[in-house]
Amino acid sequence: MSSNDSHGFGTRAIHAGQTPDPSTGAICTPIYQTSTFVQKSPGVIVEEYDYSRAANPTRKAFEDNIASLEGGKHGLAFSSGVAATGVVLHLLSAGDHVLLCDDVYGGTNRLFHRVFAQMGIEITLVDMTDLGAFKGAFKDNTKLVWAETPTNPTLKIIDIEAVAEVSKEKGAILAVDNTFCSPYLQNPLSLGADIVCHSTTKYIGGHSDAIGGVLVTNDDGLFERMKFVQLSEGAVPGIQECFLFLRSTKTLHVRMERHCENAMRVAEHLDAHPKVEKVVYPGLESHPQHAIAKRQMCGFGGMVTIYLKGGLDESRAMLEKVKIFALAESLGGVESLIEHPAIMTHASVPADQRAKLGITDNLIRLSVGIEDADDLIADLDRAIG
Repeated sequence: MSSNDSHGFGTRAIHAGQTPDPSTGAICTPIYQTSTFVQKSPGVIVEEYDYSRAANPTRKAFEDNIASLEGGKHGLAFSSGVAATGVVLHLLSAGDHVLLCDDVYGGTNRLFHRVFAQMGIEITLVDMTDLGAFKGAFKDNTKLVWAETPTNPTLKIIDIEAVAEVSKEKGAILAVDNTFCSPYLQNPLSLGADIVCHSTTKYIGGHSDAIGGVLVTNDDGLFERMKFVQLSEGAVPGIQECFLFLRSTKTLHVRMERHCENAMRVAEHLDAHPKVEKVVYPGLESHPQHAIAKRQMCGFGGMVTIYLKGGLDESRAMLEKVKIFALAESLGGVESLIEHPAIMTHASVPADQRAKLGITDNLIRLSVGIEDADDLIADLDRAIG
């Protein structure tokens, strides 16, 4: 099935990039567990397959599938989300300037500031919900804008269309990390982004059993440049992981609907809890960018951030008492996870930056799974006390 046809999301999730195996009729794309491919004559290969670092049929099926789901022409799969992010940064040269969304995954922050900044890339953090501040942060050498929306962990919503318009005017590439939404809830390319990035470990994989990343673009030139880096650096996913991701995209639309439904119920319940100071969820009308979320997303996602009344002691006590929610890093799996960003996922972010963003000791991040919502709410109530 073509990866760029007009079928609905659910149909593309199940079929795009995949056809029954021609030799056996197997309905699932086989795991081509091979490092190399036999050539008919020197340099005469079947399609693009000569060595699995360059291309592999199982990986290609997944890349085409995810490109279709994002409404893009080209997909590239990687061994992790940060490996995918690094490939985008390799589009730059020493002396280039990047505008980085101020609230991003801690690993993204670390990669930008502790790896690529040491290679001569200039980085400026900016609150992209403030368009005036965003416009004012551009320099003559700004070549890349990296946005994450909703942001991690404070769930700010960035107006992708507005940021894309400014980036285009300034001649900068716009890359959007779409991990928290998945392609089902948000498609940044349709809003003007040049590149979309995902940690496929999260909602795309959805089962907490595989690590990976992906980039999607409509730009032929950007694709060729990023594909060259993929080939040259070799941070490609294993074929088993690609098979698992293909398995998972088939149910992405169904899972995301349940994630959103459960998260809304949890957010509304905790918003009225006497021991919860504040709930941040894009689906609540109290969210500062609720209107933007309604406009650019078709659901509000499975991530909920709460501020407990109290401090580290109260947070630690709650996190030690949950039974259904698992105290663990990561997100987007079918099972509910809970974590303390200041100590866990964002510990590598400098303390002063965490404080400025509001990543405090009473902030707790929930990845609401697809269990029964009543059980999740009861679990949280018992833990909070």
